[in-house]
Amino acid sequence: MDPTVSTADILLRLTTVVVAGAIIGFDRGTRGRTAGVRTVILVCIAAAGAMIEANLLLSVTGKTTESFSQMDTLRLPLGVLSGIGFIGAGAILKRGDLVTGVTTAATIWVTTAIGLILGAGYFLLGGVVTGITFVVLALIVKLESLMDRQHQAHVTVDVREDGPTTDRLRTIISDTGYKVTALAITEAENRRIRCRLTWHSREMASDVPPLVGRLWREQGVLSLDWQPIDAGEHAD
Repeated sequence: MDPTVSTADILLRLTTVVVAGAIIGFDRGTRGRTAGVRTVILVCIAAAGAMIEANLLLSVTGKTTESFSQMDTLRLPLGVLSGIGFIGAGAILKRGDLVTGVTTAATIWVTTAIGLILGAGYFLLGGVVTGITFVVLALIVKLESLMDRQHQAHVTVDVREDGPTTDRLRTIISDTGYKVTALAITEAENRRIRCRLTWHSREMASDVPPLVGRLWREQGVLSLDWQPIDAGEHAD
């Protein structure tokens, strides 16, 4: 990092930061994520500003034999990188078993790093990191949609006394490609069966599967509740 920074250098660094933030923020914004174009650009500019300030302060660092203190300018960008974790944590949401926003938090984190890199004047490294980040966010997500992934869900079925037996329901679940990993039965006025299911599919867990319709068509089924556990993974 060159200790001498001119006005032209600062303008160039800030310009590249805005471009890098816009590229990454555009992908997030078109997907309707919390951290859109403006948020990502602002995070990137904040990180770059801190790094540029640290760069400007390099010329006054060091200590003499008479001094009893030393200025460590790199603590400033380090504090920014650490503090940005609070914003990232705020983007992560947990509703029951659903966790969303992890990718958005990671995007904010890597955008901060890009801002620090470009703010320090390392344009080649910053450009490469920006390109890799965009590829990961915009292109790899399409490859993920082609992968069979493990999903989990809870299904609760209330049946009348003359309704299908528990073994009958388990057979239907198994025949449609689902595996019962946990099962609980409550006997009251009606019988309630709660199952935890796992399966592999390219579809999102939030999509209503054919299993729901298959169970609902059974005579004696009073109600059915389907709760996906990992519905937020693909959408993040």
